[in-house]
Amino acid sequence: MPPNGDADPDEDWPAVSVIVPTRDRPQLLQRAVATILEQRYPGDIECVVVFDQSTPEPVQLVPGVIRNGRTVRTIANTATPGLAGARNTGVAAARHDLVAFCDDDDEWLPGKLERQTHLLRQHPETAVVGAGIFVNVNDRDIPRLPPTRPLSRQDFLRDRLMEINPCTVLVRRPVMLERIGLVDEDIPGGYGEDYDWLLRASAAAPILSVDAPLVRVNWHAASYFAERWRVIIKALHYLIDKHPDFRSEPAGMARLEGQLAFAHAALGERRAACRWAWRALTHRWKEQRAYAALAVSTGLIRANAVLRWAHKAGRGI
Repeated sequence: MPPNGDADPDEDWPAVSVIVPTRDRPQLLQRAVATILEQRYPGDIECVVVFDQSTPEPVQLVPGVIRNGRTVRTIANTATPGLAGARNTGVAAARHDLVAFCDDDDEWLPGKLERQTHLLRQHPETAVVGAGIFVNVNDRDIPRLPPTRPLSRQDFLRDRLMEINPCTVLVRRPVMLERIGLVDEDIPGGYGEDYDWLLRASAAAPILSVDAPLVRVNWHAASYFAERWRVIIKALHYLIDKHPDFRSEPAGMARLEGQLAFAHAALGERRAACRWAWRALTHRWKEQRAYAALAVSTGLIRANAVLRWAHKAGRGI
């Protein structure tokens, strides 16, 4: 790549398949697909839009967005209903050996594929490349940059590393199919399926990232209700059981236990919240989720207030 960062058109740039799951958000989908097709990237790009629990329809795009080397296909989710099944359906339908993901409410910045593909080609031992993100909350961009060093499974056990959002991922499709595996469709409520996949991906090969925000992740206010907290609790237990080596990483275990404590506190289950908070603090006394759970369980603050504060900072519980 030349010093000015522009792609060299004489290089052999590989074709990329981009998987976009969608459901009933045509205007947001139009914006997401446009940012993919308008990439400053010399190679071919096929955009595979997977309609989840809805009938595939043409994506309405402004004239000129689809040009030479750019194609759009729309297909139906033939796997388990939900985000995981839609992504897996897209991977199965992809025609190219490099696969990327973009949710229908997010936006790629123009140099994303160019910079990630360049990094991937510099490191043939790497199967997955991420990038930094802008978390957009109330029209305010909050930059989040991941570490640029190679990230191992132990790194992901220790920390979720939210900066490596699934919408930043570029992966070698053969490695995904043969060594990493597809997105787990059995996780309760699909909660944490991207984290589970990154745990498996980092076990296959260290993950690298471009040290710049290349995707805008648009956060929307989430509704948390009793049934959702129950699903979160089930999903966290599922992850702990599926990845028993969490128990070898105190900081990571404390984070999951802190999340369990907070979920029980939000449900008004004080004894369970205190029990999980104590476990979390035993593993890591600085675990903030545990203190938040104790504050919620004793009535000092409401769970929704904690969530709003975290959301405004571009973070979650």
